[in-house]
Amino acid sequence: MESRQRPPTVADIARRAGVSKAAVSFALNGRPGVSAQTRQRILAIAEELNWRPNSAARALGQARAGAIGFVLNRPARILGTETFFPELLSGIQLGLSPGHTALQMLVVTSLEEEMETYREWWQARRVDGVILVDPRRDDPRPALLGQLGLPAVQIGSRPSAHPAVPAVWVDDAEAARTLFGYLGALGHRRIAHIAGAAEFEHTLLRVQSLQECAQQLGLEWAQSLPSDYSAEAAADRTRRLLSAARPPTAIVYDSDVMAAAGLRVAHEMGATVPGALSLASFDDSLLVRLVHPAITSLTRDTVELGELAARTLLARLAGEDAPAGSVPGPALRLSVRESTAPPRRG
Repeated sequence: MESRQRPPTVADIARRAGVSKAAVSFALNGRPGVSAQTRQRILAIAEELNWRPNSAARALGQARAGAIGFVLNRPARILGTETFFPELLSGIQLGLSPGHTALQMLVVTSLEEEMETYREWWQARRVDGVILVDPRRDDPRPALLGQLGLPAVQIGSRPSAHPAVPAVWVDDAEAARTLFGYLGALGHRRIAHIAGAAEFEHTLLRVQSLQECAQQLGLEWAQSLPSDYSAEAAADRTRRLLSAARPPTAIVYDSDVMAAAGLRVAHEMGATVPGALSLASFDDSLLVRLVHPAITSLTRDTVELGELAARTLLARLAGEDAPAGSVPGPALRLSVRESTAPPRRG
């Protein structure tokens, strides 16, 4: 009885071409990941072997993962104390739950590890799209996701400059001008800013806004000090500022945890708040409302921000056109509390 010849497989092509099965898959499906020369060699071998795609495998490859990816490149030890990211994740889950879409989250320690995660997720088809946070100056992530063909939405501080990755954004520059301008209007002329990581776009916008306000308001002194968002770093920088020969009369912090740590140092060093020192935060939460005195903050609906980002990404996956770089997020407002007052004269 004559035996039927087995049809060629991706493994056969990979063996003949001397490449991995993943490289063959990239070439046969017209995806990036292999050089033009390697792609042509693989296609030629596939033609020679009379290879034809398996319809069941093709259907499986095109099936949805039913999950959205979220990679957080922040120190893991601070995530349990910050309120911003738990609220943001709650909003993302709210946006995903109507369609029963799962959220796959990973905490990494470097930009390189984050980008490698996107490559792995795309190759393994583990997620249908991703939500980016913490945009950077000259950020390489949108370009990578565009090359991979992995749909994405970023949560940022201004409209996206990358057409393939729209942004759900809150105007951090305007928010900073509001907060620093309020302190200037109270009469403060020496303002410090204990900022987050220097590479993040929102940090850069806040630093620039402080310097713009310093020129416009004629401030005597204004300085931003970067940190890693930890309470320890905020406490250290606050001690240094208050130990100076001429300390600031107002300090603004990039997070609620840092603001609470700064308030504790002020009490420790005998600087009355708001008598000798006014404190404010870019991040509002129950924490800054429960300390004494309660801390003046910029208030946003972070849950709504996450929900809007999730819905925007799901709309893209459903085939709707990507927004032209911008989906305005929830409005910010200044919540004035007992930690700020005009500076004490003399």
